[in-house]
Amino acid sequence: MTAMTVTGLPPRREFTYADLELMPDDGRRYEIIDGVLIVSASPDPIHQRVIRKLLLELSPLVPDGVEPFFAPLDVKLAEDTVLIPDLLLARQEDLTRRFHEGAPLLAVEVLSPSTRNIDLTLKKARLEQAACQHYWVVDPGKPSITAWELVDGSYVEVGTALGEGTLAIERPVRIELTPARLIEP
Repeated sequence: MTAMTVTGLPPRREFTYADLELMPDDGRRYEIIDGVLIVSASPDPIHQRVIRKLLLELSPLVPDGVEPFFAPLDVKLAEDTVLIPDLLLARQEDLTRRFHEGAPLLAVEVLSPSTRNIDLTLKKARLEQAACQHYWVVDPGKPSITAWELVDGSYVEVGTALGEGTLAIERPVRIELTPARLIEP
């Protein structure tokens, strides 16, 4: 993951959502956190497998008025902060023609070596600040899954599971997940 300078933009200017619309459609993910451009490569097959399996598990459980989406879908938290969670649960009233406005009900990130620190620190902090009610992180390398819920404005860990262990949570949907099964073909 690297910060990138785009030709034609003034030096030392923070990036905004308008700048994202100028980015090439080249298979990379372009996100902005507090005005800093973050560029990451497209995910590998295991990463995509985890997202697909989570989507299949979550889809039949979402309440009316909520819809699951997988990347790429921009989540615009502010003009200078636009994230692309690997998976999210979106309230339909927060969807525009181009992006999700504000914090989703749930944001899920699947860790990779190049995104690990950003997902566990910067993205988590910005989603917490934006009042995203639920944040999950899946680490396919261990394999593990950790879930946080917003309580009084701060994330509190509500569950974690490793390998063949089971994560059982009640919100935003009642679900049981086994990390090892998320990475199996």
